[in-house]
Amino acid sequence: MNLKLSFICLLSLFLTFSCVELPETNLESAALIPLPNEVIATGSAFILTQNHYFSLTNNSLAATAKELSSAWKSLTTFELVEGANPAIQLMISKDYLFSQGESYRLEISTNVIRLTGGSPEAVYRGWKTLEQLLMIAKINKQSYLPTGIITDSPDYSYRSAMLDVARHFFSVEEVKRYIDQLALYKINHLHLHLSDDQGWRIEIKSWPKLTEIGGSTEVGGASGGFYSQEEYQELVAYAAARFITIVPEIDMPGHTNAALASYPELNCNDKATSLYEGTEVGFSTLCVNKAITYTFVEDVIREISEITPGPYFHIGGDESHATPEDDYIVFVNKILPLVKKYGKAPMGWDEIQLGAIDEAAVVQYWAEADNALRAKKKGAKVLISPASYAYLDMQYDSLTPLGLHWAGYVNVKKGYDWTPEKLVEGINKEDIIGVEAPLWSETITNTEDLEYMAFPRLPGYAEIGWTAAEKRDWKNYRQRLAIHGVLMDTLQINFYRSPMIDWK
Repeated sequence: MNLKLSFICLLSLFLTFSCVELPETNLESAALIPLPNEVIATGSAFILTQNHYFSLTNNSLAATAKELSSAWKSLTTFELVEGANPAIQLMISKDYLFSQGESYRLEISTNVIRLTGGSPEAVYRGWKTLEQLLMIAKINKQSYLPTGIITDSPDYSYRSAMLDVARHFFSVEEVKRYIDQLALYKINHLHLHLSDDQGWRIEIKSWPKLTEIGGSTEVGGASGGFYSQEEYQELVAYAAARFITIVPEIDMPGHTNAALASYPELNCNDKATSLYEGTEVGFSTLCVNKAITYTFVEDVIREISEITPGPYFHIGGDESHATPEDDYIVFVNKILPLVKKYGKAPMGWDEIQLGAIDEAAVVQYWAEADNALRAKKKGAKVLISPASYAYLDMQYDSLTPLGLHWAGYVNVKKGYDWTPEKLVEGINKEDIIGVEAPLWSETITNTEDLEYMAFPRLPGYAEIGWTAAEKRDWKNYRQRLAIHGVLMDTLQINFYRSPMIDWK
């Protein structure tokens, strides 16, 4: 036995009262999603089959440490508790290496795991990498982690998913489950589509009939539902604990039938519309020439903004076919200052570029490239969400039972194998705030449906947002995704088993 191995065995004897030769490993081959910036393997192992102590350098890391300890026990069956001589170290560093908001370094040696970032958010992102390594070890029935150094930071600071809770309502617990899934893949925004023709899903205390009437149904005629403001705040806090920002959307002036059915004065003829349970769009509009409309909109923006700490308020603005263009422009130009009045940056679908947007606005490109280009010329940033690549409600192929295909079929490869800054000529990387994968709910009614449409495509969108384009490769990704199929099975995620992947 050589001198190096003797030292390792003595250390192992001290820690575990037994001398075991450590296995050879390769951290570079770990099936991590998103793929990190840099991985340096050192070829040895950190043994998991014993209790360990952890430490943290800042109380702001306590919540992450608590989550880590719970997951460690679940994944290894061994305890992880705070104490001296810690094997797991969580650290905040002001070193310039961690100056970017989510930059972290994960160092795994034979006896210490050190996770360092410049902020609690950065450390949490690193924890999600470590969590994946622990999950993969459990899947492979390995009692160790591979050693090495991961140095990582995101390509885009805004990485988002959208969930339509208006067409079909999803409960607080269902949304929390989705938030946990987003966090695992380092997604940091959740856009909630809270109103549409089929339902109004958030309590507005100054306009109570919005939920009493407008929240009482959904596509297909079921009883719908809504979030009280307290429940919404619970979701906001739950997401924030995982460093995910909730972005609320109230779609207007179209997609507003639920509001028009609740309050007749929002209609130009002062007559309430009937509740709507279908899926066609483009037929509804607020009456943009009435003062009461803007009182209503301001109340809604004010109440939601007061309980939303995030910086954005999404005003929708898409497919407002029943609103004459001149009226649409008048409406948008009146709404933009209201959003700013309550301390939020306005966000909207790409049609809002018709209004007087400026550098404070974010335009969400989903359909019309010309809209994105015009928004750029006005100084706005662009959020990339192309329907033909990134809409999670598009069918995988003609045989999948859920979803639509008006924007085409989006198989797993098509959903992964594109680059945001190459999508629209003239929209460059510096123009783009990030990437979002929306999930509209015309055809999905429950968590199983949601997961079937989101997975396995969602991890790919997470990687598009996090990993630099030159590092991404479909052949390599599909091999890593195959391992994540087992991970998703372990988490009881109901995913579509695409024939494009050799699932393990």
